[in-house]
Amino acid sequence: MMTSENDGAGGREPSAPSVPSRTRARLAAVQALYQMDLTQRDLSQVLSEFIAHRFNSSEIYAGADRGFFRDLASGVAHAQAGIDSEIAGHLAEGWRLARIDSILRAILRSGVYELLEKRDVPARAIINEYVEIARDFFGGDEPGVVNGVLDRVARKKRPGEFGRKSQK
Repeated sequence: MMTSENDGAGGREPSAPSVPSRTRARLAAVQALYQMDLTQRDLSQVLSEFIAHRFNSSEIYAGADRGFFRDLASGVAHAQAGIDSEIAGHLAEGWRLARIDSILRAILRSGVYELLEKRDVPARAIINEYVEIARDFFGGDEPGVVNGVLDRVARKKRPGEFGRKSQK
């Protein structure tokens, strides 16, 4: 269970008090990005659908921080080229971003966006959150891929959070 950071208990629903609202927002953002990737639908259409329908009809999104969700999905969509370049530079040799699973791409994109733009959230918390999301979708090596890529990005972009061994 992810418990590393949250924006307060006020956004939680009684039916699921143990899942932080930002955790639910991250999951929703990953799923929105996945949907956009597969359907080629416009960002505004996907955001509207999530906010008008999915947040109100799906327990998994109950209590999600909608503003945080919107920021993640919009931020990734607007900075995707740079984010994809960052991810590609940290994939294992022989791996290409275009060839990996769509949901794994969405997880990596959202995680890298947060590492680059959300300096108020500790890098280790971000990494942990997205590794847990990967575990929700995958039973194989994918959570390790998420951990490895996000860790390398974090150590490069936020070396102060990792001590002397970090590279600049």
